[in-house]
Amino acid sequence: MKFVPKLMVIVIALISCSLALTLVIGQTSGGNLQKSTKTITEWQFKWGSEAVLNINNRALDLDEDWFTYRQSEPLPSKPSNTNIAWIKVSIPVMKWSNPAILISRIYGKHIVMSIDNKLIYESNRNYSYDAHKIVVPLNPSDTGKLLYIGIEAEKAKIGIHSSIILGDYTELFSKFVKQDIIDVIIGSAFIFIAVVMLICTIFITRNFVSSWVSLCVIILSTGILVLTYSSYLYDLYGNYGKTYTFLFDCALLIILPTVTYFFEKIQGNGYHAIISRYRKFQIAYSILCFVCMIVTVVALDKYHELNYFISVTLLGYTMIIQCLMLLVTLIIYAVKGNKDVYIFSIGIGLFTGTSLLDLIIFYIKSGNYEFILWKWGIVGSITILIIIIGRKFADSHEQIVKYSKEQELFNIELQRSEKMEIISELAASVAHEVRNPLQVSRGFIQLLIEENEQQQQPYLLMALEELDRASSIITDFLTFAEPEFDQVTRLNISKELRHIEEILLPLTNLQNGIITIDVPHDLYVAGNSSKFKQAFINMMKNSIEALNDNGDIRVWAYEAEAEVVIHIRDNGEGMDPMVISRLGEPYFSNKTKGTGLGLMVSYRIVEVMNGSITFTSEKGVGTEVIIKFPSIL
Repeated sequence: MKFVPKLMVIVIALISCSLALTLVIGQTSGGNLQKSTKTITEWQFKWGSEAVLNINNRALDLDEDWFTYRQSEPLPSKPSNTNIAWIKVSIPVMKWSNPAILISRIYGKHIVMSIDNKLIYESNRNYSYDAHKIVVPLNPSDTGKLLYIGIEAEKAKIGIHSSIILGDYTELFSKFVKQDIIDVIIGSAFIFIAVVMLICTIFITRNFVSSWVSLCVIILSTGILVLTYSSYLYDLYGNYGKTYTFLFDCALLIILPTVTYFFEKIQGNGYHAIISRYRKFQIAYSILCFVCMIVTVVALDKYHELNYFISVTLLGYTMIIQCLMLLVTLIIYAVKGNKDVYIFSIGIGLFTGTSLLDLIIFYIKSGNYEFILWKWGIVGSITILIIIIGRKFADSHEQIVKYSKEQELFNIELQRSEKMEIISELAASVAHEVRNPLQVSRGFIQLLIEENEQQQQPYLLMALEELDRASSIITDFLTFAEPEFDQVTRLNISKELRHIEEILLPLTNLQNGIITIDVPHDLYVAGNSSKFKQAFINMMKNSIEALNDNGDIRVWAYEAEAEVVIHIRDNGEGMDPMVISRLGEPYFSNKTKGTGLGLMVSYRIVEVMNGSITFTSEKGVGTEVIIKFPSIL
């Protein structure tokens, strides 16, 4: 999982490099072209009356139905009684040794060009893509002659949709090659990125496979759409035109439900699962379109009009519905305050917005429009989608790291609990067995003190003190082993802590310290007063013993989120992180004569009271203990 964010950066870098390269090519393809060429923006136009294109320049010359057409005007509407149009251009003076003519965009299925009844160019396509880009060499002797361009089209879109440029053949051919290579670069880059991402699927966790693969399919389909929608392949490798159009249709029918599915995986099913339902409808409709395509191919275009209606016209309406539905859903999520949706809405908005605008213009112009905006919208959209899924991976990685740390802490706590249980059983058995002999020994030593001489009494008193100390240790063992309270009462925190302050006051004075207690009188917890005092005396005693001269111990408490929170802060020696991590372990102490049992017992008492203890400390600054108990009324 760690490599995924890096892969996202590489993918975005590849997209950025592709865009930068396309901009460079776009600038160099123009260059100083206008200075060394002639541009024709006006020509003669007429509709043909013949059934099939027939080159007869003399007959065309005698025809008086020509009218002037300018490049800035929209393409003429094709009448229903003919599929043929003729264009007549007067060739101006050509000063180039190798002149040529370049037409960047001309629409038609069958195109012929002739001068003096001599065919100089012909293209006859047997597939639906009808956008041509033509560069044709001329002779310097063609100056002043008439160039006839015959166009046969099945669609409503027919004629020249660009200016006609005359210039040097080498220069125009260079422009001819570079003009649409931008689409090839972007499309190829997307296909390459998708393939790399699909290979990397083996490293993706199961939870993210579906969204990752769907994003790969979106990028792959986008690459195919951009590549096969460009006239570059059709102009240079037109023999495979049917393959290109088939790939375009397949990519379009795949990307539409996949975008909805990706949206569903990232943002959810939508209101009343409308996103999920529409995705299922899209899958079914895509299958229907595939069936229509296959039937049309098998029937040799017998059902071409029906296939066009289902796979183009109706499909366009389903795309508009999809765009509007996703946009409305994004707006609803954004209004609800979903922060992640803001970034996602930009990506989907770029795709749906540009696609929607292209479709609206397409239908307004009755199909006489070439889709342009969607390519740039989808480039930005995919970049943002990659960023989003990269963020998802990063968040998932953080959650895994967090879970691993929590699991590690849980294992440590489990091991500690197991150790405590073993020690508790051992401590209980040892304490019960040892306490009785100690009490007997103490009784006999007291008798000896009363009967012995004055010289031996100091030694006997010392032995008695050590027996009392041993008895205190055994008491701690028993408290640790059997921390359950015989009597649980309602404890007033202020009263209990002030009582503890009085008990510890002599020790505090001995250390030249000051205890300050700031606790409200209305804080209550459930517990045993004796055990509560024992736990807090141990903790506050540690703070007192850690003080230097003129030390200060501050104790305050408050209620927060149904818990009573007690702070004990001192400005003593402090502890390093390694010592803090071991606090509460059996027999661990950083004091010279400490046994570690006191703090261990405090932990057990707080634990039985359903509380928690947290230590924070800095060497040379001091230590703060935070104890939390469930609050009661």
